Amino acid sequence: MVKVIVQLENANLLSYPQLFLGYNKSNMLQLGGSLVNKAVLSLRTSTKVGETVNPIFNPNNLKIEGFYVKTNASKDNLILVSQDIRENSLQGFIINDQEVLVEPEELVRLKEILKLDFHLLNMPVVTVGKVKLGKVNDYATESETLYVQKLYVGQSLLKSFSGGQLSIDRDQIIEITNKKIVVQDILQGEKAGAIAPA
Repeated sequence: MVKVIVQLENANLLSYPQLFLGYNKSNMLQLGGSLVNKAVLSLRTSTKVGETVNPIFNPNNLKIEGFYVKTNASKDNLILVSQDIRENSLQGFIINDQEVLVEPEELVRLKEILKLDFHLLNMPVVTVGKVKLGKVNDYATESETLYVQKLYVGQSLLKSFSGGQLSIDRDQIIEITNKKIVVQDILQGEKAGAIAPA
């Protein structure tokens, strides 16, 4: 597998359409860590034009609206809006051309989201009954829509002896603020009922 990826960096992407376009048709989940430091590939020039740095979360619907991208063409990070991702493949995000990477000031529609500067990782998670569950240490998104479907919450050392990491589905989230995520209460004696250990 490594040999194929190394060869593809210097190859014409159009020579390998079966590896790029149409590769990831199912809407499977992928962990958040796989979205950072991911190559951004131009279909027009058949080259790598950048690499993702951080996702841009919309806390209102837990969707990744785009990514900050570092490129050789700009000293500042540019933004790749998720709508401009043509394909989310194993090799990277495929876009039509480098021209879709824009300065933050150009994105009027995302101005408020960018101003929020919402970060999902390390966000405290509490129940409606104010029980502290821990902090978000990872998440899973649908590969095509980029909606966050699951949160993985790391617990304190004392709590982790009894239950380990918690997996919280998106439909169990009640509220998201800039300081915490509020989820449904865990049923007494039934930890796996509402919120399942990962």
